[in-house]
Order: sequence, then C-alpha cells, then structure tokens
Amino acid sequence: MLFSTVSRRVAAAAAQTTSASRRQLHASAVAASSATPSTKSSYTIGLIPGDGIGHEVIPAAAQILSAVSGDKTFDFVNLDAGFEHFTKSGTALPEKTVSTLREACDGALFGAVSSPSHKVEGYASPIVQLRKELDLYANVRPVRRPRLENGTAADTAPLDLLILRENTECLYIKQERIEQTPEGQVAWADRRISERASRRIGQKALDMALARYLQRGHATVTIVHKSNVLSVSDGLFRTTVRDLYAQRPAAYQPIQLNEQLVDSLVYRLYREPHAFDVLCCPNLYGDIVSDAAAALVGSLGLVAGANVGDRFCLGEPVHGSAPDIAGQGIANPIAAVRSAALLLHHLDEHAMATRIERAVDAFLTTAAPSALTPDLPGGKGTTQSVLNGILAGL
Repeated sequence: MLFSTVSRRVAAAAAQTTSASRRQLHASAVAASSATPSTKSSYTIGLIPGDGIGHEVIPAAAQILSAVSGDKTFDFVNLDAGFEHFTKSGTALPEKTVSTLREACDGALFGAVSSPSHKVEGYASPIVQLRKELDLYANVRPVRRPRLENGTAADTAPLDLLILRENTECLYIKQERIEQTPEGQVAWADRRISERASRRIGQKALDMALARYLQRGHATVTIVHKSNVLSVSDGLFRTTVRDLYAQRPAAYQPIQLNEQLVDSLVYRLYREPHAFDVLCCPNLYGDIVSDAAAALVGSLGLVAGANVGDRFCLGEPVHGSAPDIAGQGIANPIAAVRSAALLLHHLDEHAMATRIERAVDAFLTTAAPSALTPDLPGGKGTTQSVLNGILAGL
C-alpha cells in the first residue's frame, strides 16, 4: 500500500477527522482506505534498460509482470536512454523516449545508467533529466528484509524501512562552475532547496506514513538534515516539513515526527536499524542513505525504487549499471522485480503487486545458495535461476 489511491484516501480520512481521538481516526482511515483495484484491462509500460545490467534485469521484471497479469494485459514499449546510447547517437535521452512516456505509457521501468565520473561534453544523466521532465518529485526506496530462517540472530529479524528522497533539486540541479584564482582552480556547485519541493516530499512522506500506520498501528517519520552546519538550506527543508506536520495536527496525530543529522543517522542505521521507519531526505542525502541502507539487507540487488509524481511512476532499482558483471548473466533481478511491484501499487493493482512481493520474500527465505546470485552470501546462481525461483513462487 505504498502509493496512489491508498495513501490519498488515508490522508483524506485523517484530514476530515479534525478533533477525533486516535481510535476514531484509525476507524475512519480504515473505512476510507480499502484498496480498490484498478478497473483498467490493459496497460502500456515503457521499458528503458539503459546501460549495463539494465539489459538483463528489466526483461526479467517484464517477464514477472506478464506472469501475474491474469485477465489484464501488459503491452511493453522498448525505449532508449543511457550513456551507451549517447556514445552511439550523441543523445543520452531521446525526445522520442520522453514523448512516448508522456503520451502513450501508463508507467515505466528504468534499468540503470553508466554516467561517467568525469565531465563528458554534451552528456547529462538521462534519469536525472527524466525525473525533471516528468515531474517525478519523490524517489521512493523501500528497504525490506523478510524474516530469515538461517543466519545469525542479528540478521534474521525482519526489516522494513521506507526512504523518501526529494528528486528534483539539491545539488542535482547540476549548476557547477570553475573559477581561476591566484591559489589555483576553485570549483563551485550551487545547491537549491525550495519550500515547494520540501513541502511536496514532506507531504508524500507523511501520507505514506499514515498508510503504514493503518497497516501496522504505528508510524514514525524522521527528517534527515545537516542544519547544524547548513542552517539556511537544510534549515528550510527541516522547518518546511515540521511546519507541514504542525499545520495538520488531527491528520498526522498517529505519526511520531523525529529528526536526525545525516551523519549520525548512518551510524544509527547500522547500530539500530529498527529505530527508524520512514526517512524524509533531501536529494543528495536520500541517495547516499538508501545505498548505505542496502547493506542492512544484504545487497543493492535487493533494493527497489520508484520515481513518483502525481500522475506517473517510473520504477527504478537502486543499484547501478554494474559494468564489471554486465553480460555475464549473474545480475540480481530482485531489485528490478520489486520495482515492478511498486509500479503496480501506483497503478492500484495491489493484488498483483502483493503476489510479487510475497513470491520474492518466499524465494529469499527458502532458496539454496545455488539459486542465489553472487551478490548474496554464498550465492552461486544466475539471473535466470532467481527468475525461475520467483516464477515458481507465483
């Protein structure tokens, strides 16, 4: 119950309960939030493998979508983007890809991109550009681990974090410059934090926390910042989210609101990950924290992501293009498969999404090392062996 109808209905129910007790709020939210499945019979889904292992994990995710489709139809449209496409054509993100997503697709999946670490004239990251073109202002990254039956006591407990990363600004506006000074070159990078963007990601975090409260009876939102140093920019992010929470006390009554400095947050994530629930982050911190949190569940190959706006969802696994293993058939497809489930939630196809999530969890808790990909402890399997295991669970 991550996106779309459910979180909107929970928020609406909460907003209408202006002076109710927690019990009344819970009851009204339950009544308003029963997930109604979509009435659509077919969907057009854009597939953008991008670079590297994207060409292996996105087809696997599409195969899983087809396997759970039932009486619905998924029509897949293959689209170009990425550094590989840039080297061939001079364009990292063709206009045709953007227009097709806008005009013909109900949602999309993006694999990975191999953006170089040095400046390449004319190149800009296509995924960053897509987020801006489609106004996908929230990057939603669940970090989940089912209860494991093997392993040490420390790593068998289930884990369920939700990281909300603002997706359109911060340092990712890419306004950089070099100045020549008597002391040598000086590089500058502008950082943009706006009240509007902070409010939108704060609203998304609080509404999704309400949905989690409905499911579990408790929810916490932690604002991640470094306003003890960046008192203006991070200060604006922090106060905007806190003000949003304070302006709707009845709506957000069930949610505990905390805050944490980003450096100490990473420390606490490893020491006490279960102390956190929903993390609300500016763009750069969200990118770093979600990669760090992937270590808690064993691999970046397990962590899904979705770029979400008010009308469109672009599923995107958290991992990169992994050029060191690209083409070897050993890339873990689970992050892409889970990203496909997030896309289904956005489309209000919650039953399909839940089937995928349960099949993945069942595979992870029962699979032999011979079926797991090498990014997981003891793994000796392939992309296909993981795909076969999930398909068997479906």
